[in-house]
Amino acid sequence: MGGVIGELLPLATGVAISPLPIIAVILVLLTPRAGATGSGFLLGWAGGIVTAVVAFGALAEVTGLGAAGAPPAAVSWLTLALGVIMLVFAAHQGHTGLRQGDEPQLPGWMAAIDSIGPVKAAGLGMILAVANPKNLALMLAAGLTTSNAGLQPAGNVVAGAAFTVIAASTVAAPVLGYLVVKDAMAELLAKLKARLIRDNKTIMTVVLVVLSFVLIGKGLGGLL
Repeated sequence: MGGVIGELLPLATGVAISPLPIIAVILVLLTPRAGATGSGFLLGWAGGIVTAVVAFGALAEVTGLGAAGAPPAAVSWLTLALGVIMLVFAAHQGHTGLRQGDEPQLPGWMAAIDSIGPVKAAGLGMILAVANPKNLALMLAAGLTTSNAGLQPAGNVVAGAAFTVIAASTVAAPVLGYLVVKDAMAELLAKLKARLIRDNKTIMTVVLVVLSFVLIGKGLGGLL
């Protein structure tokens, strides 16, 4: 079990270090109904992560890539391919990064966050979890990892829960912090939002490069 969680840790961290959902939850926490709406966003984000990992794990079993007779070479090649794809994304992020003097731009949908309620926030959180190619690649790798570990059902639940807790931690932290110390969080959230908006592409490029090498190394390790 410890070895599986160790393999899942960098994958979950990669999902956690996603600037857009962190910026989104900060914007949610700056709205009038921050507590309820932020909680809804967190539930949707965590729910999207759980749904994707479970779905990919089940797909691995159905297609023969899971623990029941999975061909190791196929899994290794798929992991290697995910790493290469992520490296391509990293190159694209770096190429399209801000030039000196440019103003950072946020997606237009973020302007509508001021008016959303808890239900729509939950939907937004789920969409951000599963509509991001980087997150999907990492959650696919997580599904393959758990399905090939030969764990009992209880072990799969523990591994999935550990992945979800880590992956959702960067969204959960500001929500829980706001619920506990509302006044102290307001100024901190505003400063953090400005920093993340400015450095969004740089953060994503670094994260993608690191995780691509993790996946490429894991894939090559299974082939050599």
